Amino acid sequence: MLILGLNGSPRVEGNTAYLLKVALQTAGEMGAATKLIHVAEALETVKVPYCNLCTDPCLGVCSKGNKLGEVYDIMKEADGIIIGSPVYFGTVTAQLKGFWDKTRFLRKDRALVNTVGGVLSVGGARFGGQETTVRAVQDMMLVQGMTVIGDGYFDDDAGHQGACAQRPADQDDFGIKRAQILARRVVEVAQATADLRKARCQWINRNC
Repeated sequence: MLILGLNGSPRVEGNTAYLLKVALQTAGEMGAATKLIHVAEALETVKVPYCNLCTDPCLGVCSKGNKLGEVYDIMKEADGIIIGSPVYFGTVTAQLKGFWDKTRFLRKDRALVNTVGGVLSVGGARFGGQETTVRAVQDMMLVQGMTVIGDGYFDDDAGHQGACAQRPADQDDFGIKRAQILARRVVEVAQATADLRKARCQWINRNC
């Protein structure tokens, strides 16, 4: 079981990264292997950090032989992906959007279909656009056919859409608790849907 954390913030040691580490620690305590990836670092290895439709259909030219491609290969093997983004003008960062737009070529292989997805966001205020940011990421996940985690109700309440925190995240006990619950739900659903991803691997003729 592999659970990835994708940090959509340009800051590798910021509030979003902190909350992702909290989530991944919970996933690790449940027996999952975990890995934190900073999308800004992956984008540093490509000439153009956003999709400019250089090929249609997408051939993944920009991610061949570089760190971005290595990250996408890891994503193919993941059972669950938790994406975090700070709020930038009520939505996701440019880094995360550019990173995800370049995953277009993964769709043809159904590479992320049935991968379990959870989302967390950190804003500068309690009501600072976190939920609109979470929803934007969930829409991106749905286009890839991922299984999106939301509210689990009461004791399993990760937030109606996902985990939301206010900076400084390390002082937001509410946000920390929601990130832990989110991670637990991602692992539980990933365990329950493992056979679906095995079937996906067989479809694309890949060894998982």
